[in-house]
Amino acid sequence: MELYYGYSGNVARILRSIGVEPGDKIVVVLKDGTVFNGILLPRQVLYSGRPVLVLKLDNGYNIGLNIDEVSDLRLVSKKQVHHHVGVEAVGRAEGLPRIVLLGTGGTIASKVDYETGAVTPVLTPGEILEWVPELAEIAVFNAREVMSIFSEDIEPLHWENLSREVYKELVEGVDGVVIAHGTDMMSYSASALAFSIVNKPAPIVFVGSQRSSDRPSSDSAFNLRAAFIAASKGSFAESVIVMHGETSDTYALVHRGVKARKMHTSRRDAFQSINDKPIAKVYPETMEVRIVGRIIEHRGKNKEAQLKNKFDDRVALVKVYPGLQPEVLETLIDKGFHGIVLEGSGLGHMPNKLIPVIARAVENDIPVVMTSQCLFGRVNLYVYSTGRRLLEAGVIPGSDILPETAYVKLSWILGSVSRDLEEVRKVFLTNLAGEFNERHILDLYPRWNHE
Repeated sequence: MELYYGYSGNVARILRSIGVEPGDKIVVVLKDGTVFNGILLPRQVLYSGRPVLVLKLDNGYNIGLNIDEVSDLRLVSKKQVHHHVGVEAVGRAEGLPRIVLLGTGGTIASKVDYETGAVTPVLTPGEILEWVPELAEIAVFNAREVMSIFSEDIEPLHWENLSREVYKELVEGVDGVVIAHGTDMMSYSASALAFSIVNKPAPIVFVGSQRSSDRPSSDSAFNLRAAFIAASKGSFAESVIVMHGETSDTYALVHRGVKARKMHTSRRDAFQSINDKPIAKVYPETMEVRIVGRIIEHRGKNKEAQLKNKFDDRVALVKVYPGLQPEVLETLIDKGFHGIVLEGSGLGHMPNKLIPVIARAVENDIPVVMTSQCLFGRVNLYVYSTGRRLLEAGVIPGSDILPETAYVKLSWILGSVSRDLEEVRKVFLTNLAGEFNERHILDLYPRWNHE
């Protein structure tokens, strides 16, 4: 089957006969008299057999039109062809920072099929850069794809591979690394990179999108610009997440990866820092990075990064709930898991009937970490008798660490540092990447929906 920019059959013949290509402005008149003006878009090959024309309307929305319902199709104007010097050559001429964009998949690297409504991860990092030519004004950059995976499918092995690729770039002297990543599990990956690369000389910036790149309300371009600015100009050298700071396109926030959580399923400003302030605000319009929080690791060209990227995939994260059965935890012990993170209630509690099981895990050299599902505040096992019994059983108190960060950190310790119980406890309780905040002030706690 011969394709014409993803189109086939009668659609391809019509477009070819009048010399219309993607990017050209056209007018389409339907048999019922409805008129559409817009820009022709290419088709996904997967659906090319269907007689549908894909058009970006003047209002920014995209539609699919059945060619059998079209009575007239005319070319209005050809697309403008811009002859650009190569991106890297432009950057070098202007003495800009050197950034690399690593693609891993996710919504920021996806587009919508307008017949099915499905979001499909078919775009390469190179195509992402074509959407945002302003990136050439921010940095010298190149892009490559290190994997193409939905973030919900991420496993510890992927963190090892991603860490290795980022480390290579840092050793080669880039001024920052930007990672295009799905938002659902982004905080896990950002935490993994925080621990697996020690003594980072430059920022590692995770960026994603809540809405696919070909929707008029997409946050892709704004977030990418903000991420490149943060990676190029930020004075910090941490693993961070850069996403919208509010629903409008005013500023983005730089969240420390180990203190960030996705707090909304679909809002642009879905990410928030928990028990901490964001590190900075980024204003893409003025290319300003304004530091508003604490910096744990500072940028430094002379710093020598170290790679410690082994993660143990035999770690479990268990939420404590009323009626939690001992068998759940006993199964983890019997199946040979190497570590357990508990998401306890309140100050870090769980049913007293389960404490003997916890003691058994510790006796079997399985470290057990206690966090709180409250998110805000910190674990304190000294207040009530249940907490003191957990301490006697050998539980490691997680202070104000996020449950998901605790899971990643324990996995990293067991894979890269030691499985000795005392050594695990010592390293876990050490603040390595800002995962603990020793000082909580009142404005760290958001009072949602209060007038």
